[in-house]
Amino acid sequence: MTIAASGHYRCPIGRNSHPPSEDAVVAFIRRAARQCFSDARGSHDWDHTLRVHGLCRRIGTKAGADMPVLEAAAYLHDIGRADQDHANGSLCHAVRGAERARPIIASLPLDDRRKDNILHCVRAHRFRDDHPPVSVEARVLFDADKLDAIGAVGVARAYLFAGEVGACLHNPDLPPESTRAYSRNDTGYREFVIKLAKIKERMLTEEGRRLAHGRHAFMVAFFEQFVQEYGGNR
Repeated sequence: MTIAASGHYRCPIGRNSHPPSEDAVVAFIRRAARQCFSDARGSHDWDHTLRVHGLCRRIGTKAGADMPVLEAAAYLHDIGRADQDHANGSLCHAVRGAERARPIIASLPLDDRRKDNILHCVRAHRFRDDHPPVSVEARVLFDADKLDAIGAVGVARAYLFAGEVGACLHNPDLPPESTRAYSRNDTGYREFVIKLAKIKERMLTEEGRRLAHGRHAFMVAFFEQFVQEYGGNR
């Protein structure tokens, strides 16, 4: 893989082989995407991407997804996240990610329909958005990304993110709905109330809904006990 002076990625796949290997295409995307996480915060780092990729493989095979497209989108889905974090949420990482993904996939030996689908998946994966996932692959990626936001990993990531933005542990005197993202009151509990508690009902695939059920139950039990312990009642 090389990068041209224009900033476009040059993909060597298909120059010496015919037909090109789809495994090689996915491997190229993985290498290109990995380079975009050098300054990523821990809550949305490369490890998160790898977990989402693994969930996409698990859900996608059952949903009949185009797996090379889905795997490429999984690797690329958060390459714009560091930009959103550096901007304190003033720009959309899904929009930025699709912009950054376009030159990466430009030289891939895939037809335009599949390339457009990869970009659609990246653009449509965000929870707080008005750009719905339409394709099977986009719906699988949406579910996989949301599953990594709930359950035990989701709770851990919520508090990791709160630490990244300098939030306090909890603020029982201020309703979560009245607080601002990327502020001192952007706590793990706020993330639960505003977003995480609603994810189970937003799942789009049968397997995603099944996996979300158990993760949601664990998370609800955790935050119920957290509130009680914080108030000295347990």
